[in-house]
Amino acid sequence: MMTLSEVEEVSGYIGNFKVRVRRKARFVDVKECNACDKCAEVCPVVVPDEFQHGFSSRKAAYIPHPQAVPSAYVIDMVQCLGNNPIACAKCVEACEKKCIDLNMQDEIVELDVGTIIVATGMGVYDPTPLDEYGYTRFPNVVTSMEFERLICGSGPTNGHLVRPSDQQTPKRIGFIQCVGSRTENRGNPYCSNVCCMNTVKDSLLIKEHYPNTEIYVFYMDIRAFGKGFEDLFRRSKEEGVHYIRGLPGEITEDPATGNLILKVENTTAARVEEYELDMVVLSLGLEPAEDLSKLAGILNLSLSSDGFVMESHPKLKPVDAPTPGIYFAGCVEAPKDVKDSVTQAGAAAARSSIILNAGTITSEAIKAVVELDKCTSCGVCVKVCPYKAINVDVKAKTGAQIVAAACAGCGTCAAECKFDAITMQHFTDEQILAQIDAALEQEPEEKTLAFLCNWCSYGGGDLAGTSRFKYPPNNRFIRTMCSGRVDEKFILHAFEKGAPIVLLSGCHIGDCHYIDANHWTKRRAEKLWARLEKLGIRPERLQLEWISSAEGARFARIMRELEEMRQKVTPEEIEHTKKALAEYRLSKKKSKEEEETPEPQPEPA
Repeated sequence: MMTLSEVEEVSGYIGNFKVRVRRKARFVDVKECNACDKCAEVCPVVVPDEFQHGFSSRKAAYIPHPQAVPSAYVIDMVQCLGNNPIACAKCVEACEKKCIDLNMQDEIVELDVGTIIVATGMGVYDPTPLDEYGYTRFPNVVTSMEFERLICGSGPTNGHLVRPSDQQTPKRIGFIQCVGSRTENRGNPYCSNVCCMNTVKDSLLIKEHYPNTEIYVFYMDIRAFGKGFEDLFRRSKEEGVHYIRGLPGEITEDPATGNLILKVENTTAARVEEYELDMVVLSLGLEPAEDLSKLAGILNLSLSSDGFVMESHPKLKPVDAPTPGIYFAGCVEAPKDVKDSVTQAGAAAARSSIILNAGTITSEAIKAVVELDKCTSCGVCVKVCPYKAINVDVKAKTGAQIVAAACAGCGTCAAECKFDAITMQHFTDEQILAQIDAALEQEPEEKTLAFLCNWCSYGGGDLAGTSRFKYPPNNRFIRTMCSGRVDEKFILHAFEKGAPIVLLSGCHIGDCHYIDANHWTKRRAEKLWARLEKLGIRPERLQLEWISSAEGARFARIMRELEEMRQKVTPEEIEHTKKALAEYRLSKKKSKEEEETPEPQPEPA
């Protein structure tokens, strides 16, 4: 276990990851420190304790929290007075075991690992922007995290419930739910999963120790999904906790008493009510960890629209990352409670153990293969590969080298290669072109051709079918693993064959199952629109749509809209398109031949 450490770089692939870790200097030798507390006794620096949310203080020499591992002190060098130059050093003098070194440096550690489990936890919403609740303005408005420390036996009050302003036991407490959750403009649109039951637990705990306390819970909906949760909710109401459906619009403070005046619209009773409370607790929603986006860049992880990491498949691979050999556990993937986090951690450990015990790795046969005789070592494939599975020595000109274990088979490299030097197994150019020819063999002017990615768009079409959503039968679908696989020559070939409308569809931006491959799809479509317009072809005939696997109704609607567009494409327009593209293809072929023809050498004098 490496504490106070940070992952700086990860390279390699499943079974052969190389991880560079920075072990930050703690300025205390953990092997020698016996946590005698003498360094903290003499330390003159006093700062707020972050673990206790500022309700108590700590020294610059401190143990981060009870039961910390290792159980040894650490020096907060940001606050310490004894470094560069030494102005204090009292802790060094007081330490009998001489285990404090104020000149200790960070250490870089290189690790060779087979698999990686990401379990970085989550953050909580900062309610400061919600000015109507008065957080930070009124001392008796606290967050659920701060309230947990106030009622904890190891907290700043030793478990005695007091309100911060006057240290008196509150008689009337209000809980406000969904602070930072389920809101589009202030916070996050998703449910944070644990907030409702955390409030129910806190209400029962208060009633157990302070039975006469009046508790009011202001909520939108109580979500008590889970084993035994509905029983806890019912027990809370039986203990006398008042549940009021409606979120407060304003909180003000009575300067004389420090009490809080809360106004709320009770939607059940259809009236505006006012409550005078001793303390208000804001039940905060969960957010992704602050540095998760940085870690995602290091590990090549996909992030969903809510900022949490995206799993490889929500049902079939719920703990696997899109990058093989990396697994998820806990709230790094989505907000969840302890039970679900433990369950996912066990699954991640099991998935990791399977790889480590196997000795060899089997993977999908859909891989990129380089034809070295065509490769010019230009390095474009290295730039577009979302998995960093391609290496090119530009100076040596030895051609692109693909690490098969790291390749996920998205096909973006094959689509971007200008020299046709990369072939996708099972999704070769010849196979896809043959599908286009077959789809448009008869009456192409009556067809709409669609390229759909395997994970989202194709799944959306499948859902539309199973849900019995109606759309025109003249659509012809070509499935690829990723929209990034769709080469521009596929689309131009479809138009040259007489397709009136072509659809290019994939995962939503930010939701790509191949990390960011659909960004290259978007760039390719934008280039194609410009090229079509230059050739006198309406760019609108090439449509780009992002459709998720859960959007069956949207898939059907888009297909109906495409049919309306197809009916407006005239036979004359299709013939013009064929002619323009044929001329473009011939001119491009002629230019290529001229480039390959060597210039004549002058005759010797």
